[in-house]
Amino acid sequence: MFSRTAFSSVFRAAVRPSRQIVNPLQHARFAPLQARFLSDDTRAAIDRAVSAAPVVLFMKGTPEMPQCGYSRASIQILGMQGVDPSKFIAFNVLEDADLRQGIKEYSEWPTIPQLYVDKEFVGGCDILMSMHQDGSLSEMLEKKGVLVAEEPVEENDQKPQ
Repeated sequence: MFSRTAFSSVFRAAVRPSRQIVNPLQHARFAPLQARFLSDDTRAAIDRAVSAAPVVLFMKGTPEMPQCGYSRASIQILGMQGVDPSKFIAFNVLEDADLRQGIKEYSEWPTIPQLYVDKEFVGGCDILMSMHQDGSLSEMLEKKGVLVAEEPVEENDQKPQ
């Protein structure tokens, strides 16, 4: 059926490690090309939004009425951490299709909600949950000075009467 050389070439092809298929657009030299899908106006608007407060959450819905479970969980985590409301702002991505798609491209993160602290992308709900559980979120928020300040306890308040 097969000649010896034909069989050898078929065998070598079969045992050779398969070549991984790579998307050429994911190569680092094309990163600026990928970023160009985001319009300059949308990028500038997101830059302003990320700079609007020390803690910025892009979410579905509002803090008072989250429109998805992940957004609700993110708000609850920030509340449990004690984030100062005066240092926090949330943007409802459901109100603007350009923002909803643009924030995903801006952060290179495919899901919403997305948290930014001091203009730096922290992550989505899964990252927040993990950081909350291991204590690193608390440490980061405290270091950034975005938590509600504790009221000093006076000596008179500590003594039983």
